Amino acid sequence: MKKILLACNAGMSTSMLVQKMRAAAKEMNVDAEINALSITEANDRIADVDVVLLGPQVKFQLDAVRKVAAGRTPVDVINMRDYGTMNGKKVLQYALDLIEKGE
Repeated sequence: MKKILLACNAGMSTSMLVQKMRAAAKEMNVDAEINALSITEANDRIADVDVVLLGPQVKFQLDAVRKVAAGRTPVDVINMRDYGTMNGKKVLQYALDLIEKGE
């Protein structure tokens, strides 16, 4: 099972995207646990997930979150267009690609 964590200011704005990603995972037959948390809570869960994606509104936190991940967990920012259009399938595929690459 792939564990994907989305992080934003309060964990609320990503919750709709999480639902779209879960639907996409089901459609694609991908066994994934996808959750959203605030950036503060996400930092405490990095060791428990396969990838962390930050909402565009917290991209300024990217370096800090990568430091916490210490190269063990891929961390990146969700594409602003995909986030804005709530394109769950594209964001899910991006997360899976990051897990595969291990970056």
